Amino acid sequence: MEQLLRVQNFCVSRDGFGAGEHQSLARPFGDADPGELFAWAGATASWPNRTDPGGSRGIDDYFTRDFAHNIGAEIMGRNKFGPQRGPWADQDWRGWWGEEPPFHTPVFVLTHHTRPSFTLSDTTFHFVDADPATVLERAREAAQGKDVRLGGGATTVREFLDADLVDTLHVAVAPVEFGSGTRLWASPDELLDRFHLDVVPSPSGVTHHLFWRR
Repeated sequence: MEQLLRVQNFCVSRDGFGAGEHQSLARPFGDADPGELFAWAGATASWPNRTDPGGSRGIDDYFTRDFAHNIGAEIMGRNKFGPQRGPWADQDWRGWWGEEPPFHTPVFVLTHHTRPSFTLSDTTFHFVDADPATVLERAREAAQGKDVRLGGGATTVREFLDADLVDTLHVAVAPVEFGSGTRLWASPDELLDRFHLDVVPSPSGVTHHLFWRR
């Protein structure tokens, strides 16, 4: 069975930005407020960080539940992993997620400055300097027959789109505008030469864009 490369629950503003400018340790999404992007997911019954009962059901909850389904590895850009640029000045930094990262699979971090792999709980981070096709090949091998998730950020998703390696995308467009930052697209129509598209509005205010290869 074919192993898909999937973009899942990737959130952008109405003007196409996945994050703002000026990322820092205190602000992983830079000037943008991640709460405005992810409010739809945090309100669902299946949100993994939910500490109280309840939460919404319906289309938003379906996508939250589906996040880990048949995923065997993840690929992410370095700036999703952390705010450092250039050589690793602090190798004690082990990601935004603490001792229990939410991935539960091998994770391949794209970087021009490699460092040794390490494991937190059931997630192992590997730091690779290679082209998208080579990284995907390694991730598929690690996924052991399951699909690979392309986790972002927007620059990394565009890199794999430009290499024609992405099979499916789910992008949740939030009803806010950032004006600047890291952009996924100027318009979703940019992808229609290669993908079919269904657009599903949600009562939460986000609009789910579902792409699959033609």
